[in-house]
Amino acid sequence: MLDFLKMRDIDALDNRDLGLIDWVSPLTGRLLKAYFRASVHGLENVPRGPALYVGNHNMGMMTLDTFIFFAEAYKVLGVDALPYGLAHDLPIRLPGVNQVLTKMGGIRACQENAAKAFAQGKKVVVYPGGDADAWRPFKHRNKIVFSGRRGYMKLALKEKVPIIPFVAAGAQSTTIIVSDNQWLAKALGMDKWLRTKVWPLTLCLPWGIAPGPAPVFLPYPAKIKIEAMKPIRFRRRGPKAAEDLDYVNQCADKVEAAMQKTLTRLAGELKGEKTA
Repeated sequence: MLDFLKMRDIDALDNRDLGLIDWVSPLTGRLLKAYFRASVHGLENVPRGPALYVGNHNMGMMTLDTFIFFAEAYKVLGVDALPYGLAHDLPIRLPGVNQVLTKMGGIRACQENAAKAFAQGKKVVVYPGGDADAWRPFKHRNKIVFSGRRGYMKLALKEKVPIIPFVAAGAQSTTIIVSDNQWLAKALGMDKWLRTKVWPLTLCLPWGIAPGPAPVFLPYPAKIKIEAMKPIRFRRRGPKAAEDLDYVNQCADKVEAAMQKTLTRLAGELKGEKTA
């Protein structure tokens, strides 16, 4: 017990506990799939070896759709499909959160840590939209909101790994985000001292109206669909390609347009199932 409570090095790859994952994954996967009536598609598209998963961020700080997707990927494809997660400094340093995230494969978000994982033949997962995507308002729940963040694209090109886009629809309907209040976050300088550009106003259980990111809430049982898309590989790769900003933007536009097309389709399917 004392060992579990010890704070972990957020830059180390050897914190991941496959015994814990093997125990937790089927349990959480079954419970969450049942609660959200969730379905996972496209796992046959996930290649072996190093790759960068790129997802749309949902459900604020809870991101339960991530657990659904990777629990299913682990069950179907095994440990090779499990990525290391590039986590924001703030949550991964919190006592309690640190011990859980690092044992599940969380590492501090930086290109050096991702490169270490790729060099060992591992996969990495990123959510480029970060806080802007995770706390996007309810009216934008079916939009990909990466806010021009292209670091993920530079990383994939520099490290010569394919991108596996995966998209969740319905997950942002598990709470009602009235506004992301970017203006308030900017006015209070939160981008500097909290590294966040949003300060959302949320309707959620059991808090009712919650100003600011609610770390834990009772999600509404909205139906969720998640799909792994075919890997995207790029003709030009390597450090020089990653330094060509025009090329980086072209590649990122391709990825984000494909993800938006998939999200729009999945959202339409959910709407059709609801009215059927």
